[in-house]
Amino acid sequence: MNQYLIFSIGFLAQIFFSARLLVQWISSEKAGRVLSPLLFWQFSILASFLMMIYGILRNDLAIIFGQSITYGVYIRNLHFQGFWDKIPRPIRIAAILFPLLAIIWLTAGNKYNFRTIITNKDIPPLLMIWGVTSQFIFTFRFIFQWIYMEKRKASLLPIGFWLISFAGSMMVLSYAIIRKDPVLFIGQIFGFVVYSRNIILWIKQKKNQ
Repeated sequence: MNQYLIFSIGFLAQIFFSARLLVQWISSEKAGRVLSPLLFWQFSILASFLMMIYGILRNDLAIIFGQSITYGVYIRNLHFQGFWDKIPRPIRIAAILFPLLAIIWLTAGNKYNFRTIITNKDIPPLLMIWGVTSQFIFTFRFIFQWIYMEKRKASLLPIGFWLISFAGSMMVLSYAIIRKDPVLFIGQIFGFVVYSRNIILWIKQKKNQ
């Protein structure tokens, strides 16, 4: 597939990822506290869908691994936001089946499959391990957020989410630089600013309580 088209899919995913952070940032700045707006999660699942496709087309295990972890968490947050049941049933079914279809694609595909991903010559074994580790740390923030949310029965973004985001972002950024991946690099640069600002907002919020 044309590299320009592949990068276009990746950049479109990052536009949605950046848009979700921008919406969350603006909403939080107006409220003076950290918020978890519905649009954040709507953009998240659209971005994750595109990023998963981008990861497959790039034969990048780290990207695929990261998006696989967070995809279900986005759906769960849409449920707690009261939006998931408002989506037409065919779209919900398609969204739920997408990870399974991706596995089938990688199992039966010729050019894009698990074998070509694992043996990608552009990603040496040590770099692949670093990339997967980076994505695990970065996406662990959503596992943390999911556990936090389930306990409180509300879609929230706690301070732990932003601290893990900050640390994971630095790791993914280093992977993007070594991998020479402009999609990951640009996405992490913008996110780094938003993560830092949310940590500052949370500290101010605690001081004012």
